[in-house]
Amino acid sequence: MKEKLGIRIAKWIGVALLLIIALFPIYWLLVMGFRVSNEMVGSISLIPRGLTLVHFKELFASKGFGTAIVNSLQTTLGSLVISLVVGICCAYILARRRFRFGLKRPLTYWVLLVRVLPPVAFTIPLYIMFNKIGILNTKLPVMLACVLINVPLIIWFLISFFQDLPEEVEESAKVDGASEWKMFTRIVLPLVLPGIAAVAMLSFMYAWNEYTYTVIFTRSPANSTIPLALALLSADDAATNFGLVAAGGVISVIPITLFVIFAQNYLISGLSSGAVKG
Repeated sequence: MKEKLGIRIAKWIGVALLLIIALFPIYWLLVMGFRVSNEMVGSISLIPRGLTLVHFKELFASKGFGTAIVNSLQTTLGSLVISLVVGICCAYILARRRFRFGLKRPLTYWVLLVRVLPPVAFTIPLYIMFNKIGILNTKLPVMLACVLINVPLIIWFLISFFQDLPEEVEESAKVDGASEWKMFTRIVLPLVLPGIAAVAMLSFMYAWNEYTYTVIFTRSPANSTIPLALALLSADDAATNFGLVAAGGVISVIPITLFVIFAQNYLISGLSSGAVKG
């Protein structure tokens, strides 16, 4: 009995240590964002002696961080919608349709290859294309670049979900007179909502944190996204204002945290409804 109690105590201690290690960077980011600037000189205490909103006010008043938030929301949500529409349709076609000359497997691996390659590999071709089209130094190139990276992920992730669906469900819907579009939107998609929610989270996080394409395709501060704005905060002065950078980090985490919480709840509800129906 004592041995079991000792094992439980050891497990709880281990879990507590892991939680401390995992949550400490988040705590430190919050503390640095609200800490008074005078406390960031010399030895810094774990618990701040004073809290302030000066860093957050300065971000919006003089650093144009509000514009960066709007730009990030526009590029992220725009690329997410386009990526989901294109990726879901392509994944369903690859999972359900037959291709001549055995092209299905090469197409699937080609899609995976696009996702495996580093984003930098597409920089020069995309730059030349966007320059000829005349859309450089706008938010559109960043949005399209995120679509290029996210669509292969969505396709590869959702193919298995569509393949696991029994074809009898679709056949019975066709017998009942449902059109192809109606069967796809009202029968097939609700059954794969957990997978869509999961891949939407991954796509949102990539687009929200995209930095490489933003630096290369966007030069105007009016089109900067949050990652680029945070990088510019570190390069503005000879001495980095860690309070400003931390405050910007806190703000940048809020939208993606809310989205993940919403998508996670939607994922759980989809799994629960599927289990009840099963």
